[in-house]
Amino acid sequence: MGLLELNRDIINGRAGGRTIWQPRIECWFDDREYRREPLPGRYAGCSRRELYEKLGCSDRLYVFNSCFSRHYDETIKRTSERLDPFTTKTTLETPAGSVFNISRGNTSNPGQMPVKWFVENEDDLKVFTYIEEHTYYTYSQERYDELYAGYSHLGLPAVFSPRTGLQNMLIELGGVENTYYLLADSPELVECYFEASSKSSERYFELVRNSPFEWVNFGENLHCKITPPEYFKKYVLPEFEKRRSLLPGKFLYAHFDGDFYDYIPYMKSGCFLDGYEALTPKPQGDVTLEQMLEACGKSSFLVDGIAATLFSDTYPAECLIEQTKRVLNMFEGRLILGISDELCSDGSLERVGLVRDIVEEFNAKH
Repeated sequence: MGLLELNRDIINGRAGGRTIWQPRIECWFDDREYRREPLPGRYAGCSRRELYEKLGCSDRLYVFNSCFSRHYDETIKRTSERLDPFTTKTTLETPAGSVFNISRGNTSNPGQMPVKWFVENEDDLKVFTYIEEHTYYTYSQERYDELYAGYSHLGLPAVFSPRTGLQNMLIELGGVENTYYLLADSPELVECYFEASSKSSERYFELVRNSPFEWVNFGENLHCKITPPEYFKKYVLPEFEKRRSLLPGKFLYAHFDGDFYDYIPYMKSGCFLDGYEALTPKPQGDVTLEQMLEACGKSSFLVDGIAATLFSDTYPAECLIEQTKRVLNMFEGRLILGISDELCSDGSLERVGLVRDIVEEFNAKH
């Protein structure tokens, strides 16, 4: 069976206990591409797609996110200015005012971090409320067909959605300190932004609902020490419930990738989700595999499950082998096996191949 068909059968509960090995290695790859560092050994010169083909494993195909584009209407003007080789200033001008952020890169990877956030006060947030109200999305079936022709042999096309309002403020717009000060001082204003964000996302989900995508990720990056359970319950779960109603028939799963022990009471009831991506076990995360099983309840799928740190030589390969076999047996029938969250920059492709062999042996018994 091909990886596309196996991926589809697993999320529809008809794979007979088999799983698929679907590690995310794009950051590992992107770091080397950015540094112009050749890939090791027999992988030298490979594109990302060729790398997956040589490794003999599936790719979680978020490359299909490029089928969707976000746009502002004609009342919003966006400009970018390079301040130095690593620093960029981005400005958004609207009838409600202007906002800007400054982000800075580095020499080791393509990532950038804000040194000045878009939203630092009430006026900034009012501008972003206006922006959400004047945002729309487009979908390209032509792009989908192009990607499907080139990548579908590696798995089932996937897409991740815009974050819920609170998570977007924390991660993209304001950071932790600005967000929680605003939420404490001006809750009505913040909740007005959340409502505008929610309505904006409806326009996105309408496109997803009518698209060929069969499984949809909510790319939240949830961490219970940053988004505490009371805010998770108040601001995130209602959005998950709404999205469930907007996307009938789709397999819905959310991206966690931080500590989540304090979420377990809410997660094991389902959270209106079919699966959880990047729940991270010890020695990297804050939970055991048994607690992860409790979080998944009686029906939810685990998407990923192996601690990323075990792919580094910080830990002996025996630790990786043991955790892999335990995850396979504990979550049998409800598992898309992957790395929680991605292959670390000092991770080993040979260890990726080691897990592939374990999965092949496991699947052969079914």
